[in-house]
Amino acid sequence: MDKQLRYLSALRYFEAAARLKSYSAAAKELNVTQAAVSQQLRGLEDNLGCKLFFRNGREMQLTDKGHQLLAPITEGFEKIIVGLNRIQTEPLEGVLTVTVPPSFASLWLMPRLWRFTLENPTITIRIHSDIKRVAILHSDIDLAIRQGKITESDIAGSIRCEHLYQEEVYPLCSAELARSIQFDSPEKLKRCWLIHGVNSKEIVWSKWFEKAGVKFDNSALRWMEVPTFDMALNAVIAGHGVCLGTESLSKALIDQGLLVKPFDIGLTPGMQFSLLYDGASSRLPRIEAFRNWLFHELEQSQYR
Repeated sequence: MDKQLRYLSALRYFEAAARLKSYSAAAKELNVTQAAVSQQLRGLEDNLGCKLFFRNGREMQLTDKGHQLLAPITEGFEKIIVGLNRIQTEPLEGVLTVTVPPSFASLWLMPRLWRFTLENPTITIRIHSDIKRVAILHSDIDLAIRQGKITESDIAGSIRCEHLYQEEVYPLCSAELARSIQFDSPEKLKRCWLIHGVNSKEIVWSKWFEKAGVKFDNSALRWMEVPTFDMALNAVIAGHGVCLGTESLSKALIDQGLLVKPFDIGLTPGMQFSLLYDGASSRLPRIEAFRNWLFHELEQSQYR
């Protein structure tokens, strides 16, 4: 066996520190102390005779030698994981953990999820709903439905990413507010409280007003900020103001007469959703069952 493999343990520490750009974050992921990470990496550098990291502010950055080492190490670990998963592939039966944005979970997924459980009674779904994005690799998350842009860190390693759908956003208000103000011009929206989701960076009122041809003065408007889109809809239904949203997430409320679109002026690209999962996961049969069901549901609801 090649004597270089004696560094295998230290290379695990190296890969984690390089990916996370932090010794402390690597220590947390590996469930060891930061001192242990530092010791392993210092020993690796001594044995290789070169520096692999340098500090840049609060981050640990790779040197040129570090970059040269990272690519084959990452590829090698991925191949090891794929090989292990091939002989450890779990059956279709079991738990499947899905992380979903809160609004998508409550407004779109949960009203439909009963059909998946009916078709797949041996799969137990565990929903993880959080505003903060959770990494799939090195976690117990099997699939992630993401709202917004996908970054390089989202699709690291063996992560696969598939586009779900993209949809325009429109102003939404309660039927009572629409009757009260009688919106005959987009300009009248400026009389209302504009409700904005603080975590929906791609959905901003300034862009919609520009699309509608209305002069926008941020300081002259009244704002309410909420953490999630479903909370914004609840505020709108209660008559607090107007929000921007999509038909896919608000259709049921529109059909019930609780919400109306005062103007048919859609902002693009609006909201976009993607599906991410680990293509090397040992739970791939479950993942593929959920993925296929999800795409079928989107096709049935005409959002693909």
